[in-house]
Amino acid sequence: MGGRGRNGLLFRVLCILCVLRGSAFVAAQFQMPDLKEMSGIPRPVSDLPDHAISVRLIRGDLSNNITSFPVELHIGAKVQTVKTDDTGRAQFDNLPAGATAKAIAIVDGERLESQEFPVPAQGGIRVMLVATDKEKAAKAAAAPPAAPVPGQVSLGGQTRIILEPGDDAVQVYYLLEIINAAQVPVNPPALFMFDMPTGAVGTALMDGSSPQANVNGTRVRVQGPFAPGRTLVQVASEIPSETGALQITQHFPVSLEPLAVVVKKIGATKLTSPQVTNQQDMAAEGETFIAASGGAVPAGQPIVLRLEDMPHRSPAPRWAALSLAMVIVGIGVWSASRRPDDRAAQAAERKRLTTRRQKLLNDLVKLETDYRHRRVDAVRYQTRREELVTALEHIYGALDDDTSPGPTGRAGFAA
Repeated sequence: MGGRGRNGLLFRVLCILCVLRGSAFVAAQFQMPDLKEMSGIPRPVSDLPDHAISVRLIRGDLSNNITSFPVELHIGAKVQTVKTDDTGRAQFDNLPAGATAKAIAIVDGERLESQEFPVPAQGGIRVMLVATDKEKAAKAAAAPPAAPVPGQVSLGGQTRIILEPGDDAVQVYYLLEIINAAQVPVNPPALFMFDMPTGAVGTALMDGSSPQANVNGTRVRVQGPFAPGRTLVQVASEIPSETGALQITQHFPVSLEPLAVVVKKIGATKLTSPQVTNQQDMAAEGETFIAASGGAVPAGQPIVLRLEDMPHRSPAPRWAALSLAMVIVGIGVWSASRRPDDRAAQAAERKRLTTRRQKLLNDLVKLETDYRHRRVDAVRYQTRREELVTALEHIYGALDDDTSPGPTGRAGFAA
């Protein structure tokens, strides 16, 4: 996925799902993510006063509010402390818009922190901090481990497929909830393993994935046995696409119910699929998303998702730049062959210019590749490309001079 960090991507996806849950359609089709995974994620809202932040503190689940407990809000170098009310909420009002904020609470020795986020100029921010229910965890730990038995697992209701189209690639995220409905660990008859869709590159696990999971190339494996309950595996990848359409076909080794897909809608992006039975556009955090759902998908059956009318960048400018570079190389070779040099000093200078020319050409090709794979933004790409082309022009001017590179030739070295 180029230089893009995946650690923040999971939080971003969970924020999207958190906002989407307010719709009746989504409430029926998408289950809430695990509360621990949502802990500390800021959510913009319009039901708070401007410049206000509300922090809710719970232990384990939404029914277990932590009341009359101090919560710290760090605003730059300052710290404000407010105790939670009967609903487990601590509200901070009249905060400086644009200042960086972070909520912190220490519950039974467990330090809970939110992500850092700016105080909004309009509306407010809600944050939930989720402490571990240690009593429940202790009971689970005290129970003697059961021996694994043969059994089946499935992909549960919190499984999501997230697609984010870009100019020349589609980012693909799988949030997989592997469910073992038995009361003891189970070993499926076959290894839980699948390959990412054709064309996928940069496949990796995101934070929060089970240590039982691993990635080798485009193949994802999850080693058994599976404990009772759920095992989370979160995978990120990207599929290059230089046109406005892309078909993604995915096979999972176990049954999935229900199918849930979220697509970031850019422009006129459309989603079609034989497995999708319901979909609608939804606004969240100033952006539009396609929320789609379908019925159960049996093990091994292909899930086919087709994106159309996506934004895309024409490859013509990139090929034109590379063609220009090749023309410049050809002219340089021709010029060098037409001007034999008898003097050793001039020959040495010409050699240095030729070496510098080759490095600039390599830099130009690398820049074009980085821009194609989104490792450099458009402003940096345009500025650096102009610098490289200008430097090459200076060097070829110097190589055309029989006597000396002069001041023009030196300019190439300063690029």
